[in-house]
Amino acid sequence: MVIAALVLGVLALIQCGDGRRWEEAPPSRPHSVTITEFGAVGDGKTLNTLPFQNAVFYARSFADKGGAQLYVPKGRWLTGSFNLTSHLTLFLEEEAVIIGTKDPSQWPVVEPLPSYGEGIDLPGPRHRSLINGYNLSDVVITGNNGVVDGQGSIWWDWLQSHELNHSRPHIVEFMNSQQIVVSNLTFLNSPAWSIHPVYCSNVKVHNVTIKTSLDAPLTDGIVPDSCSNVCIEDSSISVSHDAISLKSGWDKYGISFAKPTSDVHISRVDLRASSGAALAFGSEMSGGISDIHVDHIRIDSSSKGISFRTTPGRGGYIAEVVVTDVIMDSVRVAIEFIGNWSSHPDDHFDPSVLPLIDQITLQNMEGTNISVAGVLSGIEGDPFTAICLSSLNFSIAESAASSAWSCSNVSGYSESVFPEPCSELHDPSTNSSICFSFPSYSALAVA
Repeated sequence: MVIAALVLGVLALIQCGDGRRWEEAPPSRPHSVTITEFGAVGDGKTLNTLPFQNAVFYARSFADKGGAQLYVPKGRWLTGSFNLTSHLTLFLEEEAVIIGTKDPSQWPVVEPLPSYGEGIDLPGPRHRSLINGYNLSDVVITGNNGVVDGQGSIWWDWLQSHELNHSRPHIVEFMNSQQIVVSNLTFLNSPAWSIHPVYCSNVKVHNVTIKTSLDAPLTDGIVPDSCSNVCIEDSSISVSHDAISLKSGWDKYGISFAKPTSDVHISRVDLRASSGAALAFGSEMSGGISDIHVDHIRIDSSSKGISFRTTPGRGGYIAEVVVTDVIMDSVRVAIEFIGNWSSHPDDHFDPSVLPLIDQITLQNMEGTNISVAGVLSGIEGDPFTAICLSSLNFSIAESAASSAWSCSNVSGYSESVFPEPCSELHDPSTNSSICFSFPSYSALAVA
């Protein structure tokens, strides 16, 4: 018991922006191995899938001895998909680049996630991600600004030419894991999503850079998915689709799995999404999304700024969201609520299962060169409620052709908003107190 207490005592405690504490693994492990000890060659040509797999297998033997660090030195390390293990630090030195091979046979095919029922691109299975963690605890992926390059262009071509056999892989995916840290690295050219924690808790992503080609199809940055206790800070993301997207499952699969995304803090991030949203909620949100706090973000040259998406048949809820202190520039639509984002995994959905969108507060925002301040379109018979806007100032671009605001099937409260928002956002039944006094949605039924 004394030994266990000492081990817990060496855990470094770090803080997220709202003062909560996050456990992070020790900055150094008592054991260390280098990828070259397992025959890896960093020439950018030699395939190193087996050395990575063998190195992780060896590191696993130190799990009950304080864990191990797997060190990746300067070089270009070509590899296929490999799994991590608990109590492991994967450390990429400066000028170390892990490169995902373009050979699809090195990305094994696995079953779709249970909360989705299908792959994100195609029905059926999906390719496993480049770096994976399943049922793990205490894992760190970090470095001295090393790089992980997914070489996604071949996957983008297959998607656009309809030559994919299975849904695309991500760069990093953790599933059913806890106490995860990803930091001090650059992630390039993901085949699909760059960092995807799913069914995880106590996840921190900080000081990362994520980039894909701005014309790459459906590439997302960080996607917390049915996760709790997540912190994303001090990072820069530039992708084609959604820079940060919160999700929790798809239609009946997400409703049945019933694992929400909750207790998420996002702070001090620079976001760019050329054809998607800088910050997106959904559209796959059938397990529920609540208790989300976002502050001090910059959004530049994006199609959408902040987007809430759902559709009949989703079920679930998006509630208790506060987004504050936002600076936008050159954004087509600053704020979007859309109730007919109608993609479904299959035809077996019940359109009468309606989502709840309630108690969303957006405040302290400045925008320049904005084409449309807001498009808010709820669901007929299922309006989005308690949308609260406060201290927003958007400078509308001279070239803007449409009106600044468009609203239907929504209600809410607004104050100190320019341009003047829709009349629906002056609902007398909604007052300022509801914008900052949120009930708990953790036990809310999603059906």
